[in-house]
Amino acid sequence: MALSPPSLITFKVRRCRPELVAPATPTPREVKLLSGIDDQEGLRFQISIVQVYRHEPSMEGKDPVQVLKKALAQTPVFYYPFAGRLREGPNCKLMVDCTGEGVMFIEADADVTLHQFGDALQPPFPCFQELLYDVPGSEHVINCPLLLIQ
Repeated sequence: MALSPPSLITFKVRRCRPELVAPATPTPREVKLLSGIDDQEGLRFQISIVQVYRHEPSMEGKDPVQVLKKALAQTPVFYYPFAGRLREGPNCKLMVDCTGEGVMFIEADADVTLHQFGDALQPPFPCFQELLYDVPGSEHVINCPLLLIQ
């Protein structure tokens, strides 16, 4: 049976409400200034990435959502700035306010399989916009979660 070209696939995505996943344990509360390289006006935007993982037999019987949420809670324990927010200081200088607020997470299901996309799952990813969700108010980098995982 021939597969449909990825651009012709139609599917629906069901998303749950966005939620913040806080660090599993308290993290240091501090402010970290960005370097001059990281603080360039032209770099103040978000980058969307789609990562695809094939079935892993060792994950059988585990809820992928709970595995991801647990990992997202553990990660900022060691990399605590990820649970913070970018702030703009004097002279438009960016800094990470290590607040421990957490990482944005959205659970989603699509009624399509990876197999239906065929073997060519590489950029430009077909149906990119249908898969990703823009959380209202998160289009800017200032005062928003640094990571949004769906």
